[in-house]
Amino acid sequence: MKLTNTHYSYCSNIHSGESWKDHFEQLQQYVPLVKAQVCPDAPFGLGLRISNAAAKDLSNPLLLEELKTWLHSQNIYVFTLNGFPFGDFHQNRVKDQVHFPDWTTKERYQYTITLFQILSKLLQDGQEGGISTSPLSYRFWFNEGTEDWNSMINQATQHIIQVADFLYQQEVQTGKYMHLDIEPEPDGVLEDATEFLTWYKDHLLPKALEYFKERNDFDQDQVKSIINRYICICYDVCHFALEYEQHEKMMNTFEDEGIRIGKFQVSAALKIKLNQDSDQREEQRKVLKQFDEPIYLHQVIAQLEDGSFVKYRDLPEALPYFQDPQHVEWRSHFHVPIFLEQYGLIGSTQEDIKTVMALHKQKSRTNHIEVETYTWGVLPKDLQAPIQDSIAREINWLIDLVK
Repeated sequence: MKLTNTHYSYCSNIHSGESWKDHFEQLQQYVPLVKAQVCPDAPFGLGLRISNAAAKDLSNPLLLEELKTWLHSQNIYVFTLNGFPFGDFHQNRVKDQVHFPDWTTKERYQYTITLFQILSKLLQDGQEGGISTSPLSYRFWFNEGTEDWNSMINQATQHIIQVADFLYQQEVQTGKYMHLDIEPEPDGVLEDATEFLTWYKDHLLPKALEYFKERNDFDQDQVKSIINRYICICYDVCHFALEYEQHEKMMNTFEDEGIRIGKFQVSAALKIKLNQDSDQREEQRKVLKQFDEPIYLHQVIAQLEDGSFVKYRDLPEALPYFQDPQHVEWRSHFHVPIFLEQYGLIGSTQEDIKTVMALHKQKSRTNHIEVETYTWGVLPKDLQAPIQDSIAREINWLIDLVK
């Protein structure tokens, strides 16, 4: 739905189905039920997650036309896609494979181009579109500081510049404006705001200048304008909260560099203020253990008494250190319902969502806002409810927050 020139919705990555047929069946079953609880009499925006297999299916004009007809009949429109997960995102172990294939590969590049081709046909006249994507790769597949790492950065950056060129040509030829929204996350090659900025300055802009000067003889200002228009950041509130980011400071830094926020993904992480009593801390650990599930990565960043941080690649790796008396707070990458601040003995980073949305109300940073809680099926049973009710409750909570 649209409020004050901003589109709000949720991401369909919660719904299963890797083929388009299977995913479309899920959309037809659940999206109208969500819309009925959110905006029954107004257009409803939808953030689509389209796998590589589904993207190939939708390259068939008949299937794409079927989707467009259904969207029109239901008063639903699409303004953003999630192009981060390439393959299976529900049935099997995902973990670090959510990054595979990464931006070093032609497969990731072509998949993203195909998504943009689909999105361009779904956008309404004059509507801006965006696609969120992986932060280059998964950092532990490479040895940082080696030639292998440098080669990965160079190849991934080259492919992203080629996407910027494609989007520039698309806008020149069709008038449709679309952007690629890179999504930093823990243990991604671009893990946080600082790493994104370093990559942007040291790799993206220099390589883009070389690329566009050779093809179009553009000067430095023209190249920076192109990159800042078509390569944006996906500001996932859960991910930035995990990194203990200062939201206002980082948003102002992005603005100073001309970097656009293409999309806010509104999501919450687990946050545990560790009780200093060992028995009570053990009770907290038992609650947290319920979130240890085998499909997704749940990285943990622990804050120590001295203000420093310790990082763990996944929750099972972190749990043995839960009783360490130097640890005062844990944050874990588990997208939990945004409408709950506390889960018994542990909490969430909901306050970060309130901060980010307050900053957005003060000064609009983007017109794409998408709720992205994809973990309903693996939440502890006492947090589960009919999926359409859970999704609608999240969107309505967000709408009430921003009004």
